[in-house]
Amino acid sequence: LRLCRSRSLGYPTRPQNKVAQIYATATAICREISYPQLHLEGPLSWLSPPPLGRVLVLFCYWAVITYMMTDGAIIWDTEYYERIGFRAAWISVTQVPLVYLLASKSSIIIHLIGSSHERLNWLHRWVSRTLLVTVTVHGGFFMREWMRADFVKLELAMMPMVKYGIGAWAVLVWTFLSSLSPIRRLAYEVFVLQHLAMAGVFLWLLWVHVPDYARYNVWFAIGAISLDWIIRGALLVYRNILVRRTCSGMQRIGYCAELRTRGKDISTVTIRGVPLGWRPGQHLYLWIPRLGLLETHPFTIASPYLAHSKCPCDEIQLAVRAQSGFSRRLYEYAGKMQKEDKAPRLTAFVAGPYGAPPDWSAYETLILISASTGASFTLPILESVLHGSNSVCVQRISFLLIARQRAHIEFYTQRLLDAIAHAESIGIDLTVEIAITENRLSPQSSLMSESQLTDSGLSVSEQECPCNGDTIFEEPKTDKTYPLVRSSPAHSPSNSISEQKTCDDIIDTANTTIITTTTTTTTNHQKPFCDIVYTAKRPICAEFIRAPVEATGGETAVAVCGG
Repeated sequence: LRLCRSRSLGYPTRPQNKVAQIYATATAICREISYPQLHLEGPLSWLSPPPLGRVLVLFCYWAVITYMMTDGAIIWDTEYYERIGFRAAWISVTQVPLVYLLASKSSIIIHLIGSSHERLNWLHRWVSRTLLVTVTVHGGFFMREWMRADFVKLELAMMPMVKYGIGAWAVLVWTFLSSLSPIRRLAYEVFVLQHLAMAGVFLWLLWVHVPDYARYNVWFAIGAISLDWIIRGALLVYRNILVRRTCSGMQRIGYCAELRTRGKDISTVTIRGVPLGWRPGQHLYLWIPRLGLLETHPFTIASPYLAHSKCPCDEIQLAVRAQSGFSRRLYEYAGKMQKEDKAPRLTAFVAGPYGAPPDWSAYETLILISASTGASFTLPILESVLHGSNSVCVQRISFLLIARQRAHIEFYTQRLLDAIAHAESIGIDLTVEIAITENRLSPQSSLMSESQLTDSGLSVSEQECPCNGDTIFEEPKTDKTYPLVRSSPAHSPSNSISEQKTCDDIIDTANTTIITTTTTTTTNHQKPFCDIVYTAKRPICAEFIRAPVEATGGETAVAVCGG
């Protein structure tokens, strides 16, 4: 960004000296090494190991743990089992504060590394699993020693603390099993509540089990989780209890959330008058007591991002896809109120924002890929770059949005059209592709303009196809990509129609059934403005990424978010 402001460079993100080149090369190699991951297909996909970078971090962590447990302790004498068991006890109890720090949303670790709590959740899970292993080693070696001496019953009678230790181990086993993906997804809200309860029970059992000289580790964990709850509680009160109302319609306690259904399973939540400063890619936690008294859920902020907007009355928009639990109740309540011609409004509370996104304007090329409501993450990033300051290094942006049905993305379409027009005015090369993967089009309407689809009230997926469910049109068999459907934000569909070879005539009519799309009249022999590329098949993301990466001369950022 400093180079962008100070001088004009063709590739401002490219390193300009040897030291910078060496550093950039080293970091690029480290990133490349960290990406590979073994993916398991089918019902066992949840057993896929982490990416290679995370595996290397875990190997380093496990190497330190193993060294501390075994160094100078493997001596085959009469105290072998007790020595290993006692060493494992110390290793276990000292890991407890780390587990609770990694689970906190406001821990010191997050601020030290400049990351966000959701990015450290994977490490929290693996440190907890490592804790279970070391606790098992601790209890197993002591139990083996007692069994060899036929001392188990006497030990349990003489040392009640042992029973509490077995109880703490049982809590860890249950926490591990209940956090496995197939079980966790059965009832996520129940999982969260019992997970919090088990965290408290474990600390109490551990406090009773360990001797006095080791209890400071338990207090560290209690302090970490208590500080996190105090900070989050204070921020919750600060965000949701207004001493002075600066805008009309604002509530003293909480905010008025307006609900609206869009399509078969998409609902939007509009919260007005939220004095919340946020950055693209951040999320907040939403609490609507009417729909879930003890439930708070994270949602990416989907509002249009305008850097110059400082009004405290700005609204926050959230796009929610109905799955089960809270999101399903939200969708059903909004639909019920709309059918009764009532305004679906509820009191909502927000906490946040959370997340530590990078400075997106510091890259030469941005590749933004999202599926369905995942555009709530990528679209504000696009808007922040286009509406940011003049010191932006971005020269090209490739935007891909994948959805099963057109109704899933109608919330974002107009904003994409506005972004295309603004990108053209400021000289940023922006390409937008929308892939609808469940098309059912008739031969008479295989290609329709944006206005025709809107006027007919039909989405692409709502039109019947007589050819056994097969998609009847596809991209032309060529190395280049051309738009199948186009929409122009700068002209009205009622303008005169002209045939354009650049976009229409290139489609091979022998391979596809089409209707010529509407285009706007061009003057002075200018190239017609082709906006959104609509396709009717699942895109290959590797090919979508490769072209802009090969075209760039500097750094590229790829942001991906599922729906």
